Amino acid sequence: MKKKIVATLMAAAMAVSSLAGCTNGGSEGGVADTSGAGNKVTAKVLEYDLTEEEYAFAVDMNQPELLTSVNEYIAQIKSDGTFDAICEKYFGNGTPTAVVSAAEDPSKDQLLVATNAAFAPFEYMEGDNYYGVDMEIAAGLAEYLGKELVIQNMDFDAVLLSVNQGKSDMSMSGLTVTDERKEIVNFTTSYYTASQRIIIRSDDTEFDSVSDAAGIEAILKTKDSSVKVGVQNGTTGQFYCEGDEEWGFDGFAMTTTGYKNGSLAVQDLLNGNLDYVIIDAAPAKFIAESINEMQ
Repeated sequence: MKKKIVATLMAAAMAVSSLAGCTNGGSEGGVADTSGAGNKVTAKVLEYDLTEEEYAFAVDMNQPELLTSVNEYIAQIKSDGTFDAICEKYFGNGTPTAVVSAAEDPSKDQLLVATNAAFAPFEYMEGDNYYGVDMEIAAGLAEYLGKELVIQNMDFDAVLLSVNQGKSDMSMSGLTVTDERKEIVNFTTSYYTASQRIIIRSDDTEFDSVSDAAGIEAILKTKDSSVKVGVQNGTTGQFYCEGDEEWGFDGFAMTTTGYKNGSLAVQDLLNGNLDYVIIDAAPAKFIAESINEMQ
């Protein structure tokens, strides 16, 4: 991970156990208790959902039998409690399990999974090991299929292209389902409901009177290009800020800056180089709590 920041933050965050439930990306209104202690400037997540979206896994369109098998596996782990048990490790008091990737070898029966391991708590790395909700599902899926798991870590905006070009069998990377993406990959059934949240500095008081997402958007609409917002490249947050007709987002006049991962954006926010960060809700809270622990 860039500058070794994310791996360090994720190790610290394993002690955190107050994230929202895994089967529902939303939560009650208010401000997340991530502001840290004393007068230090820390990260604060406003707990109002700016969007609502569904996560699913992307599968090579030339492998319809794999799509069927993955859907069967999702249904199985949803019904037998495995999915909830995995979620408890990252959103509750459980202990995450390391996932080890095999080396790619065409002579072996392998499942090639493209991901961007900078999106905790869905996928991230500590040392050479992978962790996260998606990664543990990937490990179980490979076992279910009787295949050896190979995790291919790459930039987020490359994962769907890798699947489309047949370089990966599928992608498990906190992917939001859209009609445009359906043109190049097959999506499995949804396994998680997600949303976008805004992260601000703890000394920012302009949202104190806000009581819903509409209030946040009303403030953002007043901002011009001198205001800077950070996003993770290729994600819903970027489309939400810049505007996208296919996604149904009008966008804002603010200057949008893309980052390899959300942690780098939040660090830049605290360094005073950004006014806001907008990323997925679960990573937003995970990253904010991790960075605040280190302040």
